[in-house]
Amino acid sequence: MSETGRGAPTQTATADREIVISRVIDAPRELVFEAFTEVRHLSQWWGPEGFSTTTRAFEFRVGAAWDFVMHGPDGTDYQEWISWTEIAPPERIAMLHGESRDDPNAFVSVLTFAPDGAATRIEMRTVFPTKELRDEAVEKYHAIEGGRQTLSNLAAYVTETLRKGTEH
Repeated sequence: MSETGRGAPTQTATADREIVISRVIDAPRELVFEAFTEVRHLSQWWGPEGFSTTTRAFEFRVGAAWDFVMHGPDGTDYQEWISWTEIAPPERIAMLHGESRDDPNAFVSVLTFAPDGAATRIEMRTVFPTKELRDEAVEKYHAIEGGRQTLSNLAAYVTETLRKGTEH
């Protein structure tokens, strides 16, 4: 199949606006998925290394939102807002992520959770409205490294905290 021109697969149509990060986590996907469903979990691991999170409002259902502030290690506060657009336990979560409900620069992220033996492969595919916004996220906000750190924090949280809590 041609990768250029009219015959191009739909995935390449957004390639210049995407960031895709994946990681294998040594835990069942139901447990990895659960880490996204409750604010008591999310607040423990969300964000890159050195960041903390304060939640103002949280409801995990399609159409509802997570309104929160990420506190950077340098003391900078980042207003954040996520609306859940699709929830298919334990396989997929789609969300719109911006600074506020009406943010014209909000981006879409789709998280997939796939079994990988006894582990889970999580993929975070983020599509920005424009190539320029994607490039700014990568260059100014270090989005690729930040995304890797966030999934690393998730992996540590799930394997060290959640998984131990379920073992008898």
